[in-house]
Amino acid sequence: MNSFVHLHVHSHYSILDGMSSISGLVDKAAKNGMNAVALTDHGNMFGVKEFFNYVKKKNSKIHCQLELTHKKLKAEDLSEEDRAQLLKELADDNRKLFKPIIGCETYVAKRGRLSKNDQDDRSGYHLILLAKNKTGYRNLCKLISTSWIDGMYYRPRIDHEILEKYSEGLIVSSACLGGEIHKKVENGDLAGAEKSIMWFKRVFGDDFYIELQRHKTDKPNADYSTYEKQSIQNEELIKLAQKTNTKIIASNDVHFVEEEHGEAHERLICLSTGKDLEDPNRMRYTKQEWLKTPVEMTQVFADIPEALENTLEIANKVEFYDIDSNAMMPVFPIPVDFGTEDEYRKKFTAEMLREEFKDRFELLGGYEKVVRVKLEADYLAKLAYEGANQRYGEILNDELKERIDFRTENDERNGISRLFSHRSGFY
Repeated sequence: MNSFVHLHVHSHYSILDGMSSISGLVDKAAKNGMNAVALTDHGNMFGVKEFFNYVKKKNSKIHCQLELTHKKLKAEDLSEEDRAQLLKELADDNRKLFKPIIGCETYVAKRGRLSKNDQDDRSGYHLILLAKNKTGYRNLCKLISTSWIDGMYYRPRIDHEILEKYSEGLIVSSACLGGEIHKKVENGDLAGAEKSIMWFKRVFGDDFYIELQRHKTDKPNADYSTYEKQSIQNEELIKLAQKTNTKIIASNDVHFVEEEHGEAHERLICLSTGKDLEDPNRMRYTKQEWLKTPVEMTQVFADIPEALENTLEIANKVEFYDIDSNAMMPVFPIPVDFGTEDEYRKKFTAEMLREEFKDRFELLGGYEKVVRVKLEADYLAKLAYEGANQRYGEILNDELKERIDFRTENDERNGISRLFSHRSGFY
């Protein structure tokens, strides 16, 4: 990694706010020596799978090389000199892997996620959450799901209660001017800001960071007030960080990839807010919100190098983990008089089901899972035939039978295609 990693980044999945493509973010980060980047869209994780898949594809060649090196290391006649060289190559290749940091910029309800009454409840304090490992990813998923199911009131909101409940495996930063600590500093409530910092440190320990931003701009028709607010706040935030022994990080609140995209982003914001571009009172950005290079970020934070270095610390804390999983099939109740899993295990061996399900056998989770799929698919076939008899009579023509028994080809026959074919035919 280089001297900086972006940890506050919005893609076009921050609807009508961000305009960065996933590929654009990853490619530019990698091109400029940043072997990691975070995705922190507003209130959602819609882009996570695309993000993970794109990085996985980008890392595929390196993974192939790593696998080859591991095989070479297993050779029995390997000399110590060759082993040392292979271990060095292994370490070098591991450093080349691009790390996707999965996160979200959440809205933390000021009076609790269940409070849905007036203006104060319509949004919430901004807060950056990053998944440090698989546990953190699962907890992040729970938090975001809860924000939409229970906390939705103009915005999907979480609160301190569930944040503490699902805190394991998460790295947290205080976000932008809209963060809880930042807002209290803006309002002159330094005691309240310190109290908030101590709450986050109690819950997240050394995985809580205070975030600094500097959007000094000379762009025409840009927002010039933000930098002034950031400068005033940053001075107090640094003092609070020193007083509470909390580390600081630098970020750039990325909303587009290249500097020249700022004008297009302004038009996107006009669409979002329903305002004319010429409206003097419309919402404006500083036009500094592009994915700046480490060199550019070093220029912005030259006087606070530790704020840049700490972004590397966070990136190094984040583990490589897989968010993919085997197919998760819902369990449907099957009448005992039709059949049971035990009966199907006696009736169908692993070899028989492997032959029927082909490449889907392992994808579905192996023998134990496939037995269940087979039972449910057979029962669904029974229901489909009963429904067809009721609709078309006892004697079915070949076309109707083909619809019920549909499969792409006999050698690709599997439980999933049978389930979908029955449903598409009659349900």
